[in-house]
Amino acid sequence: MSIKTVGIAGTGLIGAGWAARLLIRGYDVIAYDVAPAAEAKLRAAIDIAWPSMIRLLNTPKVKKGKLSFTTDLKEMASKADFIHEAAPEREELKIRLFREIDSFARPDVIIASSSSGFLPTRLQSECAHPERVIIAHPFNPVYLLPLVETVPGEKTSPEAMDRAGKYFEGVGMHVLRLKKEIDGYICDRLQEALWREALHVLDKDIGTTADIDDSIVYSAGMRWAFMGSFLTYHAAGGPGGMRAFIKQFDPSLELPWTDLRYPKWNDALETRLVEGCEAQAGGLTVAEIEAKRNDVLVDMMHLFKQHKVGAGLVLAREEERRLKALKRWKKGAKIEGPLALHHGTVMTSWVDYNNHMQDAHYLVAFGDGLDAFLRYIGDDDAYRATGLTFFTAETHLNYYREMKAGEPFTIETQLVGADEKRVHLFHRMLHGKTQELVATNEIMQLHVDQKAGKVVPMRADIFEAVFAVWAAHKKLKAPAELGRVMGVPKKDNKKKPVAKKAAARKKPARKKKR
Repeated sequence: MSIKTVGIAGTGLIGAGWAARLLIRGYDVIAYDVAPAAEAKLRAAIDIAWPSMIRLLNTPKVKKGKLSFTTDLKEMASKADFIHEAAPEREELKIRLFREIDSFARPDVIIASSSSGFLPTRLQSECAHPERVIIAHPFNPVYLLPLVETVPGEKTSPEAMDRAGKYFEGVGMHVLRLKKEIDGYICDRLQEALWREALHVLDKDIGTTADIDDSIVYSAGMRWAFMGSFLTYHAAGGPGGMRAFIKQFDPSLELPWTDLRYPKWNDALETRLVEGCEAQAGGLTVAEIEAKRNDVLVDMMHLFKQHKVGAGLVLAREEERRLKALKRWKKGAKIEGPLALHHGTVMTSWVDYNNHMQDAHYLVAFGDGLDAFLRYIGDDDAYRATGLTFFTAETHLNYYREMKAGEPFTIETQLVGADEKRVHLFHRMLHGKTQELVATNEIMQLHVDQKAGKVVPMRADIFEAVFAVWAAHKKLKAPAELGRVMGVPKKDNKKKPVAKKAAARKKPARKKKR
């Protein structure tokens, strides 16, 4: 069935994260909670998440879903096409909540728990329709991190798992589907093992909380971000891979390198833990730490997208779906002015020490605008696969206004010349809110056959689209910057002799000093 309205039971950290992820992708959200001031806290949390999601998706022009709030569980459950349970992590509370939601929701609506470790068989135990109950365990911040662990209970149907998987992929997530249930699932079991070992090291006073975190941040954590443990150790085996690794290192794991049980809790350990973390924070508030975390995660995911690894693959898939849905030229399309085809935001990685957008990244932004125009006329992946594409022959930039990280912008494209082998384009970057002119870009594109290695005429359908745009745009006023060249204005003739005399007066003085 089509999922348009998603219900959320519980609007704390995880519930609010789900709401933010869904709203920016156009889903309507109906949120349920009975905690005091829950609605205000929910809306505040979404406001905090929004700038990071905009930068991650690089699309400030979004059709935002509608958010509604209720303290009536039946109202939420009866209206939703999919339901996320995100109540506090108490099993008896969740079992009761699932029983009630199950009685109100349509039988075909999947109910997914955000639990961090409870067994779905227990949560579905009092439901009349247990086949539609699953675990869908996300990771904080839910609106940025793409992993969701889906776990079936004993009575969960494969069909429900299949439908849930398609839904989660549609909201930009990587689905890790467990074969069967286990306490703590996969990721939390791994995190728990590292947490316990870290506490043992701290308890034995081997290092501070900062030392222990640094041991991950500067080494293994960098590999884990895109390789994980198994692939890391496979690579460590050299050409022989994991087979060689097992022969080289002790596969029995009997070395005294771990104490997986929790150390006995004591006041000294608690003091080291709390004071160590407070010292690491360096006076920053949790909100400030979260903001920095979000900036780093967004930049990492864009970097990973460039290298086609890890979470970047999920972002790339979502971007590709978005690109396929971009506006395309069709016969009879009414073109009344420049084409506003690309909307973006200034990435944190694009700015300098003054927090101003660097020169080189204006070209990146204009390049995205160019790509949007090329897709508009039909130059997509399928077209390029034939060996035909456009190459830049010449470009020119003018700058008018500073842009800071997180600011939105729109690229408008005007065609100022064209024939069967060339398109002459003029782009304007406008501030996304004030519509002020930020920068301009004039660019000449040549149509090339990469296999033949020469400039060739465009395919008929591509040229038809170009000609249609040109027929409308040649009526527009030519941009003031068109054809502009750089140069230092010449001084008038009256001032030139003065400059020469001044220079002449200085020369003898320099000679005297010698």
